Amino acid sequence: MFDRIIAFVRGIGIPVTEDVVAGDSFLPAVTVTGGGVVVDRARLQWPGDILHEAGHLAVLEPAARSGEVPDDSALELAAMAWSYAAAIALEIDPAIVFHEGGYKGGGPGLAQSYAMGLYIGLPELVAAGMAHTPMTAPEGAPVYPAMVRWLR
Repeated sequence: MFDRIIAFVRGIGIPVTEDVVAGDSFLPAVTVTGGGVVVDRARLQWPGDILHEAGHLAVLEPAARSGEVPDDSALELAAMAWSYAAAIALEIDPAIVFHEGGYKGGGPGLAQSYAMGLYIGLPELVAAGMAHTPMTAPEGAPVYPAMVRWLR
């Protein structure tokens, strides 16, 4: 699964490198720097965290990707919705992204919300032109969790 996730993220244009990640990173063994995702394969416990961190980059304006990822609640929600869509596209269980070790223990509840069609963060993806709802989709256009485009 690790290699499938890495291939997907690279395939949409987000660089992924494998290197040692400091123990004080926000997510264990995964960080975002220089417009890409850095993964410490030896320490990685939750492969879905790669998708979440890639989602942070994907929802940023292109010019902002190489800087610091802003601490912004709307971008956090958009990254969550993006990572759910990525899990669906990869045909992996969304619980891999929304695991019990993430989101301050709220991962399983988030997975259930998405499974019920309560798409937290979807308005941010729609506003960025990355996804459509049934109400916003032109005829024949993909509807979330399918994405119009993976990068903002």
